[in-house]
Amino acid sequence: MTQDTARVVRRALVLVVALAGCSGDAPATGTTLAQIRARGEIQWAADLQGGEPYTYEDPADPTHVIGFEVDIMDAIARRLGVRSHMVQYNWSNLVPSLERGDFDIAMNGLEATGERQQRILLSQPYFVYAEVLAVRADSPVRSLFELSGKRVATLNQTFAHDILRMIPSIEPVLYEGNDEPYRDLEQHRVDGVLLDNIIADRYGCNSKHPRIKCLQPEVARGTYVIGIRKNDGELQHALDDALAAMRADGELEKILRKWNLWDARQLDAPPVAATETRGRDFDGGMLWQFVSAAGVTLELTLLAFLLAVPIGLVLAIARVYGGGIVGGCARAYIELFRGTPVLLQLFVLYYGLAPYYSLGPMTAAVLGLGLNYGAYEAEVYRGALLAIPRGQTEAAQALGLSPAQTLWHVLLPQSLRLALPPMTNDFVSLLKDSSLVSVITVIELTKRMTIAAVDMRGWLVPGIACAVMYLALSFPLSELARRLERRLARDPRPQAL
Repeated sequence: MTQDTARVVRRALVLVVALAGCSGDAPATGTTLAQIRARGEIQWAADLQGGEPYTYEDPADPTHVIGFEVDIMDAIARRLGVRSHMVQYNWSNLVPSLERGDFDIAMNGLEATGERQQRILLSQPYFVYAEVLAVRADSPVRSLFELSGKRVATLNQTFAHDILRMIPSIEPVLYEGNDEPYRDLEQHRVDGVLLDNIIADRYGCNSKHPRIKCLQPEVARGTYVIGIRKNDGELQHALDDALAAMRADGELEKILRKWNLWDARQLDAPPVAATETRGRDFDGGMLWQFVSAAGVTLELTLLAFLLAVPIGLVLAIARVYGGGIVGGCARAYIELFRGTPVLLQLFVLYYGLAPYYSLGPMTAAVLGLGLNYGAYEAEVYRGALLAIPRGQTEAAQALGLSPAQTLWHVLLPQSLRLALPPMTNDFVSLLKDSSLVSVITVIELTKRMTIAAVDMRGWLVPGIACAVMYLALSFPLSELARRLERRLARDPRPQAL
């Protein structure tokens, strides 16, 4: 071996050792339980949007998180000899994030289902709940099966959702929050709500909602458990031992009584989760669901853009030719809708206006996206109008055209030709932003992807299918716009574009 070769080998070895030492993303040695005890802290994930009484911000001190699950985790951590630290994660992503290793355990009204048993380890139950059906007070419905052909609201990835899917004639309507389903029940947007008794008692069937009633008997029972990664059996045993000790010395009962959650169900034997799987493959039925959702996305996009274009034109004309007051009003509209998130605007239209005028989900979605993109289109058209040479207006005046005729016959046609490329870009952006309407219960393409990911227990295949669908929608539209742009430019040369 020559001296140069030896030097190269030594440098390579040093590099390998350095890379090995710098691999901060590599998992730490030892089990998760050992790591928890070594750092003196157990990290558990929950979603503050779940609200009272699970895990939520203290109204008296928003920097402090409270809830019955906070108290239970504090007690478990104390018995493990460590501190408890809650981390915020979206509820629908708790299990995938747990599998990724983002935190130690997941605990936030996580229900013991057969599907979850196959993905992660589950602790012993810490609460037994009942599935309760809520309907309007004047409804003659007495059972879930009487809602055949109706819309029933629930939360995604829950036992209640599984129950609704067992009845093909019922249309499940999925929500992210606890309060919204009952508001929509009052507004006649849905015909029933199936959720846990904790949620029903606090958000539905109470004095704040006299027009809603909860039916008896309960539809089914389930249990809340702690989610643990598959290879963390030692941690599972430690958590089970802590929960068993809390039951034995009465601490668990004391916590549940503190939050007015203790009832006779807690003394009964907890129900056993079904062990059969309902996992699906990406078959023809699921493909058709994606195609149908793509149709909803395309319909939303087209209708919203057809609303945005005339709104944008009116606003642009008002800003350029409207004078002080009219131009100021147009600018205020543009700044309002461009300066606030479209998600907020959808919430205001769908939920905020509901006590005064109840919009349907599709109507609110089209209106919200159309009003928002109208503000962006206004600036596109205003820039195009200002880009037209002043000589065009002077020539029109010399020909005796009135200001309105000049605008309609001379300026607008030329400005629309200039605005076509950014309009195409906005249309594609609107196509993608339509995914936001899932927050008001519209099942479009992205929402269908998330539902499929839960059914298939994986995000890769549904994600690829969703991306393909979006490309299939956007590329032909972009190509059509390019051809139209070329035709309007009267330039047949493809290299010009």
